[in-house]
Amino acid sequence: MIDRRSLLAGAAALGASAAPALARAARATASPEFPKGFLWGASTAPHQIEGNNTASDLWYLEHQQPTVFKEPSGDAANSFLLWEQDLDLARGIGLNAYRFGVEWARIEPAKGQFSQAMIDHYARIVDGCRARALTPVVTFSHFSAPLWFSAQGGWSNPESADLFARYAEKVARAIGDRIHAAITFNEPNIMLLLQNANVPAELWKIEKLTLETAAKRLGVPRFLSANVAGLDDLPDLQKGLLAAHKAGRAAIKAAAPHLPVGLSLAMMDDQAVGRNSLRDARRQQMYGAWLDVAKGDEFLGVQNYERALWGPQGRLPAPADAVRNWSGSEVYAPSLAGAVRYAHQATGVPILVSEHGVGTDDDTVRAALIPAALRDLNHAIDDGVPVMGYCHWSLIDNFEWVFGYKPKFGLASYDPVTFARTPKPSAAVLGSIARANRV
Repeated sequence: MIDRRSLLAGAAALGASAAPALARAARATASPEFPKGFLWGASTAPHQIEGNNTASDLWYLEHQQPTVFKEPSGDAANSFLLWEQDLDLARGIGLNAYRFGVEWARIEPAKGQFSQAMIDHYARIVDGCRARALTPVVTFSHFSAPLWFSAQGGWSNPESADLFARYAEKVARAIGDRIHAAITFNEPNIMLLLQNANVPAELWKIEKLTLETAAKRLGVPRFLSANVAGLDDLPDLQKGLLAAHKAGRAAIKAAAPHLPVGLSLAMMDDQAVGRNSLRDARRQQMYGAWLDVAKGDEFLGVQNYERALWGPQGRLPAPADAVRNWSGSEVYAPSLAGAVRYAHQATGVPILVSEHGVGTDDDTVRAALIPAALRDLNHAIDDGVPVMGYCHWSLIDNFEWVFGYKPKFGLASYDPVTFARTPKPSAAVLGSIARANRV
């Protein structure tokens, strides 16, 4: 199986020692203090932690034969029932914010049929955050969508923007007065990053075959998901998502005028190497349209996991002595600040680090990465980049899409039988920084 995030980096040998290399990568900042009111949080996504999201498109795709998914999501972390434990965990770590998502497939399981019970469920999570002094940041669409929506062509359907806006307006009217910020879409450009990586043709073929199998079983002409698509689907997918963001933003603002609205982008720290580097062309392909639309938003979420070195022929391999994540991609602490600087330069809007982390079984890599990356982020803030906060991916280990449960991104692990959460040492590292508001 191929890691979507790891596909964006070249393979190289595993570095012998994580912590020293990460420490060398970090730059000391003039001021160790972060701005007053800085958000220190962790992120989750509903489909990845809640479990048994049976009305969603991705649940259906997980159960096709053949399927691009390594395994089904099943119970996940059982967070639909245990969300209070998640909030207690975040607060116990020392965080003051929590980014989570509302699940459209639960709220509108059939077209035009809205569940007040499910809207109330997510409202209780918002209230639970407030009761624990956790600032809630809410994602309205984190890849998954209702099965009926994707079965009518998903984001390629001409009415998709209006349908998303109708859903977003109902959610915003219910919770918009009590949340800190709204993110319409999580990484709507992720497939564009994969398009610009050296992704094996077999991956695109199995994604397309998964969709075609689902469409055939349902007796529909086209089935399309936000993070499962064929290469030929990408133009329609991007057009539909761009329109839906604009419509969703307007709907949320109509329901909650004072609520800041933005989106989150998957962004690498793209670095030019040598003359005639392809970096700028690749940036335009991966982010251009989204950075333009983000100029009309009140903030932009940046989700960074790595850097990319671009030469005149394309992506270059990472240094041979680089620290590596679970699948061989480079772990490079300064990449977060690099992506944040570019995002603000390109849009002029404040930045929220809505995701940053590392997939690894070795928590010492995560524990070293966090302070190293945050030192560079603080340096960017000292240089005048407005950064609202930092949300680590993820609060707990979870279902990592096509790769199932193998990649470990969490600040905490959980037992798949008892669902007991156990913080890792890296959680204490982030928590101490958050409590002190300084590295």
